[in-house]
Amino acid sequence: MIGSTTPSVISLAADRRFSDLWDLGETAKLLQYEFVWQAILALALLGLLGGVLAPLIVARQMSFAVHGVSELSVTGAAAALLIGFSVNIGGVLGAVIAAGVFGFLGNKARERDSVIGVVMAFGLGLGVLFLALYGRVGTGFALLTGQVVSVGVQGLTAIAITTAIVLGVLAVIYRPLLFSSVDPRVAEAQGVPLKALSIVFALLMGLACAQGVQIIGALLVMSLMITPGAAAARLSSNPTVVIGLSVVFAEVAAVGGLLLSLAPKLPVSVFVTTISFVIYLVCRWVGSRRTVVTR
Repeated sequence: MIGSTTPSVISLAADRRFSDLWDLGETAKLLQYEFVWQAILALALLGLLGGVLAPLIVARQMSFAVHGVSELSVTGAAAALLIGFSVNIGGVLGAVIAAGVFGFLGNKARERDSVIGVVMAFGLGLGVLFLALYGRVGTGFALLTGQVVSVGVQGLTAIAITTAIVLGVLAVIYRPLLFSSVDPRVAEAQGVPLKALSIVFALLMGLACAQGVQIIGALLVMSLMITPGAAAARLSSNPTVVIGLSVVFAEVAAVGGLLLSLAPKLPVSVFVTTISFVIYLVCRWVGSRRTVVTR
């Protein structure tokens, strides 16, 4: 009897949740709360960060590094939990240390990826150990899936400062960074400091990933740090246009995902990743159509 009724109960609950997607009244009601607007601002800033960094991450073939940095950010946060330290600072330290190591490996993608795989596996093992010793399952789940609604003023301030730092440094190093991303051999011959740029960019990526882990979780950071750039690259080869499109795509996914998640009270990461994936599929289709027409 239990086996026959459980699926129908689950189906009914799912139908109610997804029917709430179109409950504009509930969404408008929730938009009256300050914590919701704090979450919107946090996701908007994260979308800006991801949108600007994503094309460069894709161009430098560092997608796997994003995954590794975000997972090791969880290890840092878990260690901080265990010793009674700030989770945010622990996550940032874990991400920045991992990013610095990966950046030191430079532009050699094959060597970098193998080292990332080894370090990430060891780091995840430590993270699991720290969370097991800490003993609270809910906290570990929050690190994996994010907790945007509890970002608060302190978290919003941290994201704003991170955004200012990342965009400020990028404004200074953008031209040589882009040159080294597109053609590293020629850039090195022209005297561009490839190793230094690689480390600096990796550290910026680490800061952004650490903030992303706090909001949408370690498992889903790639939806904003990679997908918008990959989608934009299907539509244009102009770096300025690609970054502009990437920012638009990231903002639509981030803010749109939060707005859609309000009424059904589902995790925002579900909608952020879905919107990002749909945008990528559409851009890939449009890009392939343009290629056929050009031929």
